[in-house]
Amino acid sequence: MKINILTKNYKVSDRLEENIEKKFDKLDKFFHEDVTANVVVSKFKDLAKIEATINAKQAVFRAEAAEENVYDAMDIVLDKLANQMSKLKGKLQERYHENKALKFEFIPDFEEDEPVEEQIVVKRKQFELQPMGAEEAILQMEMLGHDFFVYLDMDTDSVNVVYKRKGNAYGVIETIR
Repeated sequence: MKINILTKNYKVSDRLEENIEKKFDKLDKFFHEDVTANVVVSKFKDLAKIEATINAKQAVFRAEAAEENVYDAMDIVLDKLANQMSKLKGKLQERYHENKALKFEFIPDFEEDEPVEEQIVVKRKQFELQPMGAEEAILQMEMLGHDFFVYLDMDTDSVNVVYKRKGNAYGVIETIR
C-alpha cells in the first residue's frame, strides 16, 4: 500500500509517520493490487484530526476523527475503515465478484446488532439543469434550504454538486468525463 501523508497546521514527527505507515500497512492485506491511502493530519481547534481515504479499484473508503491525542484519532480512523470494509463486504462481493482488486477472504464479516433492510430507491426526482457558477448554485441551495445542490457548471459544461460543510463552508464535487 502506498501511503501519502499530508499535513495542515501540524508537524508530523518521524515516530508518528512510522506509526501511520505501520498501521495502514496492516490494511494492505485487504487488497490484491497496490492501492493508495491518502492520510491528512491537521490541527482542528485544540484537536488533532486525521482524515484517511483509500482509493481501490471501484471502491473508496474514507474516515476521519478528531481527538486530543493524534494516536487515538488514528486508531479511530483505522477502526472506521475496517468497519466500512466489513460492512460492505457482502455487497462488494455481489457487485464486484470479478474485481481482483479486493481480497474478500481477509475482510472480516460484519456483525450486525440490528438486521439491515435491503436498500431500495423510494423516490426519484427529475429536474432540468441550468448552467451556472458555483456561487449561484450556493445561493440556489440556500434559498431551497437544502444541504446540497446539483447544477450544470457553465465554465466546464459538467454536472457538479455543491454541498454544505461544517463551519459555514461549502464544497464542490466536480464530475469528469
